[in-house]
Amino acid sequence: MKTRRKSDIPSHVVFFFFFKPSTDMASGLNRQLTSRPYRWADMGQSGAAAMIGLVFGLALMLSEDVASAMQITSTGPPTVQKALGESVTLACTYTPGPLDTGELDIEWSVINPDTTQRDQMLISYSGGRKHVLGSHELVEGLDFAATDPSNGDASISISSLTPAHTGVYLCKVKKMPGFDSRKISLSVLEPPSKLKCWVEGDEGVGESVSLHCKASQGLAPLQYEWNREFGGSIPSSAIQHPQTGKLVISNHSAAFAGVYRCDASNAVGKDKCKLNLRAVKPPSRAGVIAGIVVGCLLLIIVLIILIWLFIYKYERHPRFEKEMSNEIREDVPAPESRPSSRVSRTRSGLAYSQVGENVKHPSSTSTGYSAANGGNRYGYVV
Repeated sequence: MKTRRKSDIPSHVVFFFFFKPSTDMASGLNRQLTSRPYRWADMGQSGAAAMIGLVFGLALMLSEDVASAMQITSTGPPTVQKALGESVTLACTYTPGPLDTGELDIEWSVINPDTTQRDQMLISYSGGRKHVLGSHELVEGLDFAATDPSNGDASISISSLTPAHTGVYLCKVKKMPGFDSRKISLSVLEPPSKLKCWVEGDEGVGESVSLHCKASQGLAPLQYEWNREFGGSIPSSAIQHPQTGKLVISNHSAAFAGVYRCDASNAVGKDKCKLNLRAVKPPSRAGVIAGIVVGCLLLIIVLIILIWLFIYKYERHPRFEKEMSNEIREDVPAPESRPSSRVSRTRSGLAYSQVGENVKHPSSTSTGYSAANGGNRYGYVV
């Protein structure tokens, strides 16, 4: 049988070898433990020494076991924040213990926020081979950082980060009987961009003016801050709202006019925009009154002109119709008669002329003169 050297004996065994409790100490300890609730004063000197030796020996045993087990040695921050499109390495280096002789098994997974659901496995290493198990949107660009993860480096790298990569990652390293794990929280943020600044209010002196700033792109949390580039600092009475990007100046004056700059930022980037704040003086009271009076006069003049035109047109319209009805147009030919009327009229004229030629007019002393005359007047013989 092989003889064991003293250096191979565990420290807790050496402790108990040199500090072995006596029979009286053991019996006293047993009596105190089996009795009613006790106090240190009731144990006596021998029992207290035995209890201290037992506790110290157990502590040495536990510390030796922990020191010899699997340990993850990465000391990076537990929370990592990266910008959209960047790459990241999640560190997980490890050191196996002398008694860890089993097969190496490395697993990376994303912890599901719903505790009733299983975590999503991403990539693993077992039996000397790599296995990719996660969904396409998560494992795209994901791989072990080291060529051979079995050499103490189980870190993974992710290229071209997207918002889908945000989550809590769990690294587990097993080599029986040793086991250890580490959690890393990854946040993928989008820096603010396309910042817009504008003013709400008429920028009049003595009025309330609001300066607004808003980023159309960028992941929360975003912080906004207003600064004055020219003309001094921001008025002490102004109120800033860092979450909404609003700056309120309650009593605007000419001293507050100038160029203002808004800075929007988050953990991965920032952007800015500028605007020029004016101070418009209100018009004088005399000018306002004069403008009102001039406007009223112009309105009255326009109304008088419209009324006069209406009356003039109304009076001229009947006279014009009367003059037009009395005019005789000479260039219009007479209407033609019907054919039948023309023939009958011609025949009547011929007969009249024949009768006139055949009748002999008697002398003025004749008695038939009046009869012939009468017939002649009407165009026929009586």
